[in-house]
Amino acid sequence: MLFAMAHSQAADGLLELPPLQTAVTDLTQTLSADEQAALNQKLSQFSQQSGSQVAVLLVPSTQPEEISQFGIRLAEAWKIGREKQDDGVIIIVAKNDRKMRIEVGYGLEGAIPDAIAKRIISEQIAPAFKQGQFYQGLNLATDSLIKLIQGEQLPAPTKKQRQPHADDWLSMLPILMFAAIIGGAIFKGMLGDFPGSLVTGGLLGGLAGWLGATALIMGFIGLAAFVFTLAMGGRGGAGTYGPYPGGLGGYSGGSRGPDIFSGGGGGFGGGGASGDW
Repeated sequence: MLFAMAHSQAADGLLELPPLQTAVTDLTQTLSADEQAALNQKLSQFSQQSGSQVAVLLVPSTQPEEISQFGIRLAEAWKIGREKQDDGVIIIVAKNDRKMRIEVGYGLEGAIPDAIAKRIISEQIAPAFKQGQFYQGLNLATDSLIKLIQGEQLPAPTKKQRQPHADDWLSMLPILMFAAIIGGAIFKGMLGDFPGSLVTGGLLGGLAGWLGATALIMGFIGLAAFVFTLAMGGRGGAGTYGPYPGGLGGYSGGSRGPDIFSGGGGGFGGGGASGDW
């Protein structure tokens, strides 16, 4: 599928940009599975440890664009590196054109000036590529880029705030319903039917918000808890309320897949260098 994408053209005649899903994207089938996995592991581990990101893309050709034009378009789409730190680097290889480019984010132009990027291309990548050793050239180049980035004084990586997910509060529905039964019985016994139900609904809505539910879902859960508690019958006696549909076992937290390699919002301004072999 990815290989086919390399030949697809956007409506404006330019090469369609592949999605960013891994640190290494090979649309030319040049790298073996083991080679690609090794590069991916190294670059992903570096990203986790430092916060900076280095990505690699191999395409058959960037035509009709020059590789430098394609590079900035790709960088603007992928946004490699962290937002505001702009500490991303992309190595682009156009195999059939026999051209390559190192695209450097704003924040790393001091650590990787154009002249240094040019040397990495001419002294490490090009000699290996001329001998057909594509993995070796990319491995050397990424090692050099990582060392240069590590020498730059950049902020330590920040742990990403996990975005609230519907599963967070969905998986807690059994607890919320159980809390409505117990809390409703207590508050109705203390305050009376209507006030007790109102307090129970407010507390359950607030708890749902704390678990990550949106304001709309908070309101829905609060209202449902109020109506449910009000309809439970006489004060107290949780045992008098029949079982609710689905039972406690009816809900389960959704599983999440592994995180993909993605850009963090880094900016690029054309820094870097191009070359050929």
